[in-house]
Amino acid sequence: MDTSKKSRPLRVLIAKVGLDGHDRGAKVIATSLRDAGMEIIYTGLRQTPEMVVETALQEDVDAIGVSILSGAHMTVFPRIINLMKEKKMNDVLLTGGGIIPEDDRAVLAEMGVGKLFPPGTPSIEIAAYIKAWVSQNRSF
Repeated sequence: MDTSKKSRPLRVLIAKVGLDGHDRGAKVIATSLRDAGMEIIYTGLRQTPEMVVETALQEDVDAIGVSILSGAHMTVFPRIINLMKEKKMNDVLLTGGGIIPEDDRAVLAEMGVGKLFPPGTPSIEIAAYIKAWVSQNRSF
């Protein structure tokens, strides 16, 4: 059994997908998660779902966090989760946040997307969720 991953900090990819150029929240969350002891990979703006999943594979992340304010969440999250399934990334959390109606959050959860956080969620809650999910679901 490879124990090298157990000794490293959690690795989280923070992504902005599509033309959504509002990245302040993503940067705040990235900083907060870093301060909570996680290693953060920030993709920057205007990523495609394919770019996000490929980067997540290359960086061997434990979780992907997508910030989305554009209203394209019902396109972006299903595409990412399907790509993750194709790549057999079954033990990587896909989570995120932004302006996502509760009904859409429920549909996305049924597809396999993790908890989605609305604006104003305390960053400590997000960090705790990621840590708990990874400890329960990530195989090393």
